[in-house]
Amino acid sequence: MINRFKKLFAADAASGSIQDRDQEIQLAASALLVESACSDGDFDADERASITAILQSEFDLNDDETRTMIEEAEQAVQETGQLYGFTRVIKDRYTPEERVRMIEWLWQVAFADGNVDMFESNLIRRIAGLIYVSDVDRGRAKKRVQARLGINESPV
Repeated sequence: MINRFKKLFAADAASGSIQDRDQEIQLAASALLVESACSDGDFDADERASITAILQSEFDLNDDETRTMIEEAEQAVQETGQLYGFTRVIKDRYTPEERVRMIEWLWQVAFADGNVDMFESNLIRRIAGLIYVSDVDRGRAKKRVQARLGINESPV
């Protein structure tokens, strides 16, 4: 399982097939979503359901593929403890618009349990910086997610 994540960190962006690159993006995005869910110390069922919905809709994964992807991402997050490898893949392979969408996904996961704490907010701010999403775009992404979810303005 974790070998796919290790390969992700060693991969050259220009090498490999399109399928391999797509899988690397899926792995990196999954790991960042799981990291967001775990950042408050409690990866609950609502956050897991949010990640499942994102992965299935964005990457067209079935239930088994999604479950496996989340399990692998959990293991990678526990073993690596670093954001750089995951964010590098997103920064290098996503368009600016896709990177903003990644930030929206992170906010969606953060809001899934009904509470965004300072750890989640700080993590999203750090990830946004690492994938070159401006503070303005990060804030707009948050507002779009809040509007979609029917959530009033939050202080964090």
